[in-house]
Amino acid sequence: MRVGVLASGRGTNLQALLDRVHGREGIEIVAVASDKPGARALERARAVGVECASFPVAMHAERESRDRAMADWMRERAVELVVLAGYMQLLSRSFLAAFPSRVINVHPALLPAFPGLEAVPQALAYGVKVFGVTVHFVDEGIDSGPVILQRAIELPDARGVEEVLERLHPIEHELLPEAVRLIARGAVSFDPANPRRVVIAR
Repeated sequence: MRVGVLASGRGTNLQALLDRVHGREGIEIVAVASDKPGARALERARAVGVECASFPVAMHAERESRDRAMADWMRERAVELVVLAGYMQLLSRSFLAAFPSRVINVHPALLPAFPGLEAVPQALAYGVKVFGVTVHFVDEGIDSGPVILQRAIELPDARGVEEVLERLHPIEHELLPEAVRLIARGAVSFDPANPRRVVIAR
């Protein structure tokens, strides 16, 4: 399976994919794109010979045209699955239509709780005792697509964002590659009786 990755920042989730699934079980990361030309994620991809490109908003008339260009670039490289690994932009309908049910994202909360940006600060402000990570399919909403994998962790005394993120990052780095492996294996499907329910054949 040929995988494309979108990332906006440091690329730690991309690095987890490169370390854990790239070149294994028939999975190849063949393209990495970012909305930020200086993103550290692009450097990580170049370091292992993965083709990269940047698509800053300023270079396009609108988000739709930027996303169409990005989708075209991915399709030219025969990408079969798109993984959002710290990509901080909403994807337009045109991009999602190019990869139907083939775009996944990792989110630092137990969805549907605390979607969108600043999920951990939201959770801390709410006073939750259990945090977690969700890998889900991307739809046109904000972190509203069907859930693939989730894992919870109890942090009853958590006070700061960095403290929580430090505990969540290792979970992200396990769940995101695992979701890619499952999809590549053909183990992920949708329940015909409830298309929001993802079924995993172990």
